[in-house]
Amino acid sequence: MNRKKWLVPGIILGIVALFALSVIGGYNGLVTQRENVQKSLANVQTQYQRRADLVPNLVNTVKGAAGFEQKTLTDVTNARAKATSIQIDPSKATPQQLQQYQQSQGELSQALGRLLAVSEAYPQLQATAAFRDLQVQLEGTENRITVARKDFNDAANTYNTRLQRFPTNITAGLFGFDKFTYFQATSAAQTAPTVNFGQ
Repeated sequence: MNRKKWLVPGIILGIVALFALSVIGGYNGLVTQRENVQKSLANVQTQYQRRADLVPNLVNTVKGAAGFEQKTLTDVTNARAKATSIQIDPSKATPQQLQQYQQSQGELSQALGRLLAVSEAYPQLQATAAFRDLQVQLEGTENRITVARKDFNDAANTYNTRLQRFPTNITAGLFGFDKFTYFQATSAAQTAPTVNFGQ
């Protein structure tokens, strides 16, 4: 009889303990994955900053080419200024901030693409070692940006998927975990100018 008296409370206590462990495990897992997504976003920002740091040298090198189109240089300078003025905190990034950040970086990509496309018409510029070196660095940076954005999207996908799975979705709702927005190709990227980095 004594045994039956403790059986029901023991079962209830066991269920509560399992639920608590599930909540704790889900919470800790979400925190770890959210930190991974935020780190990935910071890595994307680092690569965009690397590109922004190359732009002044590229513009100054191109300025030396006789008769180079001033409007193209102004567009690149303005796009860089806009892109570097938008900063987002990875721990507090909203979908709107990420979209605005991505849009400004896309505008800089477009301006750089036009600059490099126009530069093809200036053989003396193409012949300078400084310009060729900057083209190689810019190409490498664009590749790093692509990889960093893919890594961010992969981390965000893992996190967002876990966020929606049962029973972690209950924990996410209790503690206010939000989905991350993915980096996407901009509509302008569909019509980007063809740029030949080779000779």
